[in-house]
Amino acid sequence: MTTEQMSGHISFKLNGREQIVSVDTRTSLADELREQCGMASVRVGCAQGECGTCTILLDGMPIRACLLLAVQADGAHVQTAEALSSPDMLARIKRAFKKHKALQCGYCTPGFLVLVDYILRRALPLDEARHVLSSNLCRCTGYEPIVSAVADLLSSRGDELGELQ
Repeated sequence: MTTEQMSGHISFKLNGREQIVSVDTRTSLADELREQCGMASVRVGCAQGECGTCTILLDGMPIRACLLLAVQADGAHVQTAEALSSPDMLARIKRAFKKHKALQCGYCTPGFLVLVDYILRRALPLDEARHVLSSNLCRCTGYEPIVSAVADLLSSRGDELGELQ
Protein backbone atom coordinates (compact mmCIF):
# COMPACT_ATOMS: atom_id res chain seq x y z
CA MET A 1 0.00 0.00 0.00
CA THR A 2 1.41 3.39 -0.97
CA THR A 3 1.42 6.48 1.17
CA GLU A 4 -1.16 8.00 -1.15
CA GLN A 5 -3.55 5.09 -0.47
CA MET A 6 -3.07 5.49 3.27
CA SER A 7 -4.10 9.13 3.43
CA GLY A 8 -7.00 11.19 2.24
CA HIS A 9 -9.04 14.30 2.85
CA ILE A 10 -12.10 14.53 5.00
CA SER A 11 -14.42 17.38 5.83
CA PHE A 12 -16.47 17.91 8.94
CA LYS A 13 -17.87 20.72 11.03
CA LEU A 14 -15.72 21.34 14.08
CA ASN A 15 -17.38 23.54 16.66
CA GLY A 16 -19.55 25.01 13.91
CA ARG A 17 -16.77 25.68 11.40
CA GLU A 18 -16.13 23.65 8.27
CA GLN A 19 -12.81 21.79 8.35
CA ILE A 20 -11.07 20.06 5.48
CA VAL A 21 -8.07 18.08 6.66
CA SER A 22 -5.67 15.54 5.25
CA VAL A 23 -5.64 12.41 7.37
CA ASP A 24 -3.81 9.15 7.51
CA THR A 25 -6.44 6.41 7.46
CA ARG A 26 -4.98 4.97 10.69
CA THR A 27 -5.15 8.22 12.71
CA SER A 28 -7.64 8.39 15.54
CA LEU A 29 -10.10 11.25 15.66
CA ALA A 30 -8.63 12.26 19.03
CA ASP A 31 -5.15 12.61 17.56
CA GLU A 32 -6.46 14.48 14.52
CA LEU A 33 -8.47 16.93 16.65
CA ARG A 34 -5.63 17.57 19.07
CA GLU A 35 -2.61 17.59 16.78
CA GLN A 36 -3.97 18.93 13.49
CA CYS A 37 -6.97 21.00 14.60
CA GLY A 38 -5.50 22.40 17.84
CA MET A 39 -8.27 21.20 20.16
CA ALA A 40 -6.34 21.03 23.43
CA SER A 41 -9.39 19.78 25.35
CA VAL A 42 -9.29 16.45 23.51
CA ARG A 43 -6.88 14.49 25.68
CA VAL A 44 -5.83 10.91 25.18
CA GLY A 45 -5.51 9.22 28.54
CA CYS A 46 -5.80 5.50 27.92
CA ALA A 47 -6.28 5.27 24.12
CA GLN A 48 -8.66 2.38 24.81
CA GLY A 49 -11.94 4.22 25.45
CA GLU A 50 -12.01 3.52 29.17
CA CYS A 51 -11.11 6.85 30.78
CA GLY A 52 -13.24 9.32 28.82
CA THR A 53 -10.72 12.17 28.71
CA CYS A 54 -11.20 12.33 24.93
CA THR A 55 -15.01 12.60 25.08
CA ILE A 56 -16.52 14.79 22.36
CA LEU A 57 -19.95 15.14 20.78
CA LEU A 58 -20.25 13.56 17.36
CA ASP A 59 -23.53 14.51 15.70
CA GLY A 60 -24.81 15.42 19.16
CA MET A 61 -23.87 12.18 20.91
CA PRO A 62 -20.99 11.74 23.36
CA ILE A 63 -18.29 9.44 22.03
CA ARG A 64 -14.69 8.52 22.79
CA ALA A 65 -12.60 10.18 20.09
CA CYS A 66 -9.73 7.75 20.71
CA LEU A 67 -11.89 4.86 19.51
CA LEU A 68 -12.92 6.45 16.23
CA LEU A 69 -10.74 6.81 13.18
CA ALA A 70 -10.62 10.36 11.86
CA VAL A 71 -11.90 9.19 8.47
CA GLN A 72 -15.09 8.03 10.21
CA ALA A 73 -15.91 11.65 11.07
CA ASP A 74 -16.18 12.65 7.41
CA GLY A 75 -19.34 14.73 7.04
CA ALA A 76 -20.07 14.77 10.78
CA HIS A 77 -20.64 17.58 13.26
CA VAL A 78 -17.93 17.46 15.92
CA GLN A 79 -18.09 19.46 19.12
CA THR A 80 -15.30 19.71 21.68
CA ALA A 81 -15.20 21.38 25.08
CA GLU A 82 -13.80 24.51 23.40
CA ALA A 83 -17.22 25.40 22.01
CA LEU A 84 -19.86 23.94 24.29
CA SER A 85 -23.17 25.63 24.89
CA SER A 86 -23.37 29.32 25.26
CA PRO A 87 -20.74 31.26 27.18
CA ASP A 88 -23.33 31.88 29.91
CA MET A 89 -24.05 28.16 30.26
CA LEU A 90 -20.38 27.28 30.35
CA ALA A 91 -19.86 29.89 33.05
CA ARG A 92 -22.70 28.34 35.10
CA ILE A 93 -21.18 24.89 34.73
CA LYS A 94 -17.78 26.20 35.83
CA ARG A 95 -19.34 27.96 38.85
CA ALA A 96 -21.18 24.78 39.88
CA PHE A 97 -17.98 22.74 39.56
CA LYS A 98 -16.11 25.29 41.67
CA LYS A 99 -18.88 25.49 44.29
CA HIS A 100 -18.95 21.71 44.73
CA LYS A 101 -15.17 21.31 44.47
CA ALA A 102 -15.63 19.09 41.42
CA LEU A 103 -12.33 20.21 39.94
CA GLN A 104 -9.04 18.79 41.08
CA CYS A 105 -6.16 18.11 38.72
CA GLY A 106 -8.30 19.05 35.69
CA TYR A 107 -7.15 16.29 33.38
CA CYS A 108 -10.62 14.74 33.06
CA THR A 109 -12.49 18.06 33.16
CA PRO A 110 -12.99 18.65 29.40
CA GLY A 111 -14.58 15.22 29.00
CA PHE A 112 -16.88 15.92 31.94
CA LEU A 113 -17.78 19.36 30.54
CA VAL A 114 -18.87 17.68 27.31
CA LEU A 115 -21.02 15.22 29.25
CA VAL A 116 -22.54 17.94 31.47
CA ASP A 117 -23.45 19.98 28.40
CA TYR A 118 -25.07 16.87 26.90
CA ILE A 119 -26.98 16.19 30.14
CA LEU A 120 -28.24 19.77 30.47
CA ARG A 121 -29.29 20.12 26.84
CA ARG A 122 -31.39 16.99 27.18
CA ALA A 123 -32.56 17.82 30.72
CA LEU A 124 -31.81 14.26 31.79
CA PRO A 125 -33.08 13.20 35.19
CA LEU A 126 -30.38 12.87 37.85
CA ASP A 127 -30.30 9.06 37.78
CA GLU A 128 -29.64 9.10 34.01
CA ALA A 129 -27.15 11.94 34.46
CA ARG A 130 -25.30 9.90 37.05
CA HIS A 131 -25.12 6.98 34.60
CA VAL A 132 -23.77 9.24 31.82
CA LEU A 133 -21.18 10.76 34.16
CA SER A 134 -20.01 7.34 35.30
CA SER A 135 -18.66 6.71 31.81
CA ASN A 136 -15.69 9.01 32.55
CA LEU A 137 -12.92 8.31 35.00
CA CYS A 138 -11.92 10.82 37.65
CA ARG A 139 -9.15 9.72 39.93
CA CYS A 140 -9.25 12.83 42.13
CA THR A 141 -12.81 13.75 43.15
CA GLY A 142 -14.51 10.43 43.74
CA TYR A 143 -17.41 11.55 41.46
CA GLU A 144 -19.75 12.78 44.20
CA PRO A 145 -18.68 16.44 43.86
CA ILE A 146 -19.24 16.20 40.09
CA VAL A 147 -22.64 14.60 40.58
CA SER A 148 -23.51 17.27 43.17
CA ALA A 149 -22.57 20.03 40.72
CA VAL A 150 -24.75 18.48 38.02
CA ALA A 151 -27.63 17.97 40.46
CA ASP A 152 -27.35 21.65 41.39
CA LEU A 153 -27.43 22.65 37.71
CA LEU A 154 -30.37 20.38 36.95
CA SER A 155 -32.37 21.65 39.93
CA SER A 156 -31.85 25.27 38.87
CA ARG A 157 -32.52 24.68 35.19
CA GLY A 158 -35.96 26.31 35.20
CA ASP A 159 -36.15 29.70 33.54
CA GLU A 160 -32.43 30.39 33.73
CA LEU A 161 -31.41 27.33 31.70
CA GLY A 162 -34.29 27.79 29.28
CA GLU A 163 -33.04 31.27 28.44
CA LEU A 164 -29.51 29.99 27.82
CA GLN A 165 -30.35 27.16 25.43
